[in-house]
Amino acid sequence: MFSIAGSSVSMPSVSASFNQSQVTSGQISGLKLVPAPLGKAIFPLRRNYRQGSLQVCCAAKPETVNKVVEIVRKQLALNEDSKVDGESKFIDLGADSLDTVEIVMGLEEEFKISVEEESAQSITTVQEAADLIEDLISKDSA
Repeated sequence: MFSIAGSSVSMPSVSASFNQSQVTSGQISGLKLVPAPLGKAIFPLRRNYRQGSLQVCCAAKPETVNKVVEIVRKQLALNEDSKVDGESKFIDLGADSLDTVEIVMGLEEEFKISVEEESAQSITTVQEAADLIEDLISKDSA
């Protein structure tokens, strides 16, 4: 078992800490004290309040999320005062399937990556796009 309290994660033989800027910038948000069975856990952990479940993910860097936000704003012609963040769903921002294809093309051009069609169809939020980008970049550099 392990637990999350404040800005750290601890387990019997592993611990991870998050600096204050990560917690306050929204990169790591909604941390709560939760018991979880030790298994296939990957950090950081993020609480998904809408679905009432604990998500385990590798969050993208804030810089990547911010670039994705800029591209989404540009592709959808959104005002600067429109709320767009990692949790924003493309459909909630007014994107249809063609807009989503254009967003993915913009991401491919900006980050110099190639997104497979299957992966592109599974992207529904800004965070998912940023996570996929970092995953593709890390695979290319490995």
